[in-house]
Amino acid sequence: MKKTFKFKLIDILLILLMILPIACGIVLRVLTKPLSEGISITGAMVFKEIKLPLQNLLISEANVNSWLVLISISALALYMTHGMREGVKCRRHLAAEWVVEKTDSLVQGNMGEYFSQFSPFICAILGYSAFSSLSSLVGLFPPTSDFSTVFGWALLVFILITYYKLKGGVGNYLKGYFEPIPFFAPLNVIGEIATPISMSFRHFGNILSGSVISALIASALGGLTRSIFGPLGSIPFLQVGLPAVLSVYFDVFSGCLQAFIFAMLTMLNISGGFPKELYEKRMEKKELRRSNKNAA
Repeated sequence: MKKTFKFKLIDILLILLMILPIACGIVLRVLTKPLSEGISITGAMVFKEIKLPLQNLLISEANVNSWLVLISISALALYMTHGMREGVKCRRHLAAEWVVEKTDSLVQGNMGEYFSQFSPFICAILGYSAFSSLSSLVGLFPPTSDFSTVFGWALLVFILITYYKLKGGVGNYLKGYFEPIPFFAPLNVIGEIATPISMSFRHFGNILSGSVISALIASALGGLTRSIFGPLGSIPFLQVGLPAVLSVYFDVFSGCLQAFIFAMLTMLNISGGFPKELYEKRMEKKELRRSNKNAA
């Protein structure tokens, strides 16, 4: 594929759009993070508090980093598909096709043909979650370490679960709360509400615990270095190696794994709550009524 000057220029702009948001986040972190000694494990820094009638709106580090990651992912998607057309193949286009094919296969294998249109949504969850967790590798506060961020994702999934459950009819949806016996209605309501809470706590807890464990071990190794080497304790002899290995597990493996688990729970909860047989019967009745009305 012959690349024109305009094509190369757009490529450069997209690459800059991938890098600059993360670079801005790093600069913002350096300029605003207060100096501290020893172990420092804190939540997202609050940059601004906007007063509202019901509740104040907090603009935090997690919110800002979420948008920065979102901009970088969008630029990456545009870069991978830039210039894509039939009959023209290059490595990034093949990579984009591989992502689409794998996501389609994952969705159809877990949700069925009816939910094939969910592929972009599931791909977005996987990418957004994984890249948010991986942002800690460059020193940013990972948005997935903030409960409000992950709970927002889980709340969106809960709305979709309820929407597809209602496709079987409002009466059938309410009836499900009283099964197998009416006495179980309160427990069923609690179980329904617990879905987004459990999804968000699982994701948030695993990412946050990894950050806490890594910080504690790095600090302990620093103290051990000063105890053993005395005057040379300022040189991080023991802090080289083990923290890097832990970072590979907690930041890379665990971050990607939690993204995959969250996506799997999303697919299984939505497809599992969809009453396919009831929905098909409702559609048949509607079609029959429509046919009778037209015949009359």
